[in-house]
Amino acid sequence: MNRVTTNGIELVYDTFGTPGARPFLLITGLGCQMIFTDEDLCAMLAHSGHHVVRYDNRDVGLATHLHDAPVPDVTPALTGDPVTAPYLLDDMADDAAGLLDALGWDSAHVFGVSMGGMIAQTFAIRYPERTRSLTSVMSTPSFTIGTPTDEALAALLSGSSPDRESVVASAVASARVFGSPGYPLDEERVARVAGESFDRSFDPAGWGRQFGAVIASGDRSEALRGLSVPALVIHGEDDPLIQVAGGVATADAIPGAKLLTFPGMGHDLPRPLWPEIVAAVTELTERAEGR
Repeated sequence: MNRVTTNGIELVYDTFGTPGARPFLLITGLGCQMIFTDEDLCAMLAHSGHHVVRYDNRDVGLATHLHDAPVPDVTPALTGDPVTAPYLLDDMADDAAGLLDALGWDSAHVFGVSMGGMIAQTFAIRYPERTRSLTSVMSTPSFTIGTPTDEALAALLSGSSPDRESVVASAVASARVFGSPGYPLDEERVARVAGESFDRSFDPAGWGRQFGAVIASGDRSEALRGLSVPALVIHGEDDPLIQVAGGVATADAIPGAKLLTFPGMGHDLPRPLWPEIVAAVTELTERAEGR
């Protein structure tokens, strides 16, 4: 793992593939450390001609945690009231831009999952000249579009006792709600990653600050309409956490974006779909490079 300080935040990252291949920045979701993105998927992307970088966002994993910042009360947002947060998705996109600076990349293909998709969208809006292509996966241009089912929202907001066993059990229970009904859930992997994440860092307050950033950042639909970058939107048709309307709205907002949806896919990336997802992403990045 490598460390870099940018935008007042220390980030930790690792890489897959060969320097000089197509630069590919992978951004993870709410409360998810970089290890949440499977190494085998990163290796598949690298094998397809990408130099992949995954990293811990601020407030998770081994990145800087803003312990002195308040944790927003997100309850008002559930009834449509505004929420204030100590930072926004803008700031997290600026973190990503600083990481590119540290890597010596003037631009990159940006791939974001869930909240990471929101950060990737924001990055493309703020840094269009640094965005070679944009892939937004199971995400949305606004917290109010593709809202969670009642069961998914309850699972999202459910806490657990601050011990390893309870955290792992909670992660598995949530994955049963969020996961893909058309594909078997790899509970062993979910439990392993949850345990490894707990061992690296356990900070529910950081999750709360990230969630506050998601809600307080508002609707990006209008700004997305001004993009001219090659874009791909991937979404599960059975996603209960960010329902497919979020992906449809994202694709509708970005001029020329391709929408790829999968029946039976929920709010995760089932391994059997990886070849098709990697192929679609590779087609996008090759087209963006003029190949």
